[in-house]
Amino acid sequence: MFDLTTLAVFAAASLTISLMPGPAMLYIIARSASQGRLAGLVSVLGLGVGGLAHVIAAGLGLSALLMSSALAFSVLKYLGAAYLIWLGLRTLLARPKAEEPCRMRAEPLGRIFFQGCLVELLNPKTALFYLAFLPQFTDPARGSVAAQAILLGLVFVVLAVLADGAYALTAATAGRLLAGKRHVVTGGRWIAGGVYLGLGALTAVSGSGKE
Repeated sequence: MFDLTTLAVFAAASLTISLMPGPAMLYIIARSASQGRLAGLVSVLGLGVGGLAHVIAAGLGLSALLMSSALAFSVLKYLGAAYLIWLGLRTLLARPKAEEPCRMRAEPLGRIFFQGCLVELLNPKTALFYLAFLPQFTDPARGSVAAQAILLGLVFVVLAVLADGAYALTAATAGRLLAGKRHVVTGGRWIAGGVYLGLGALTAVSGSGKE
């Protein structure tokens, strides 16, 4: 379906985009630094599953339908912004356990995975990105465009998970080295909460991407 040159160019472009700082990277760093390596990696997997849903939607044309409706785009955008702001407030208001005063309260991994999925699913910019990026590497002469888009999207998601995983491990290592210090834990909670609030605000004020 694809020649090696096309795949190589697509992989290089995808990896470059995945390594660029962005909202997903900030989200992963905040989660990893505040709760550790496993929580960060679970967040990465959640974001990957959310991204996979966007890939399938783009391949099937659902993203095009979403982008054609200003109301649908706005509803999804504000839901995502509200969720990120809620995460930020929840993080800022969290308190360490009485018996473990130097540790932040850990969240269940299942909840972290779900949060990662939801953060990505409620990001209409992700839908718009796949809708704009994937068709650049498809060719009707090679067969089903939808199948090509989904396959390329899978490659992109895998590379994004690997790149995000590297960020998660790095942030978790830094967080572990600084763990056990009350002022660091308190500061980390404020930083993580601030990141979530900032991402929510950025999502809320961003345009539809159709200007």
